Amino acid sequence: MALPAPQPQASRRALVALDVDGTLIGWDGTMSPAVRAAVADVVAAGHHVVLATGRSVVSVQGVARRLGIEAGPAVCSNGAVTVQLDPASPLGYEFLDVRTFDPGPALRAIRSELPDAAYGVEDVGRGFFITKPFPEGEIEGEHVLVDFEELCRRPATRVIIRSPEHTKADFHAIVGRLGLHEVSYAVGWVAWLDLNPLGVSKATGLEAVRRHLGVDPADTIAVGDGYNDLEMLRWAGRGVAMGNADDVVRAAADEVTGSVADDGVVPVLRALLG
Repeated sequence: MALPAPQPQASRRALVALDVDGTLIGWDGTMSPAVRAAVADVVAAGHHVVLATGRSVVSVQGVARRLGIEAGPAVCSNGAVTVQLDPASPLGYEFLDVRTFDPGPALRAIRSELPDAAYGVEDVGRGFFITKPFPEGEIEGEHVLVDFEELCRRPATRVIIRSPEHTKADFHAIVGRLGLHEVSYAVGWVAWLDLNPLGVSKATGLEAVRRHLGVDPADTIAVGDGYNDLEMLRWAGRGVAMGNADDVVRAAADEVTGSVADDGVVPVLRALLG
């Protein structure tokens, strides 16, 4: 396990991009006091802490509150939605960028392979349109049941496909057979597949944020554990994989820290404080 040396210099402001699930929050939904304290101290030191997650903005607001982050940019929906958190705004945020695609072709193709899966399309700022109920607490916001063809007609920032009987390898094989070149995709966990607009990732959202904030590319740090973090880890000046990441994710990073169960993000953050 390699831990980062103190960086950047105290006079420089870093952009610190943090994945949420498996990085800040464990799979049981808990966030440790040590993680909250480390994030708070990095923010107080003047660095830009940017949540970068597959979660929707509805969910990101709750995570930001748990961390004590009141304002600043956040990259949601795997880069398809970027917002500026703002407690003075009626919604608590303002949209900076929203990228959509036509999900119909990909949905119909995948349904030919996974006819019994649960499908959902994000309803930005509210929740999801879904074809069947998801387990309680698994997706956030309001859930509206619609038939499959209606789902296919809705412009999508993010499509979610849940099929518990399939593995990561199954999902990769299915996408490979179907040749879904018009979308980006990531396998989140053994039952989950995310689709996003082609060319959109956490990295594309973060690059726009970096330019807006005027942060030098060398002063960008990203921490994550999943397949949807691959581009982000490669994009960052310092990419750090969590100890619970698999070999593919670790290979995309510059360093590997401890697991989420061991608060592996904490020493990465504390190294920024000198």
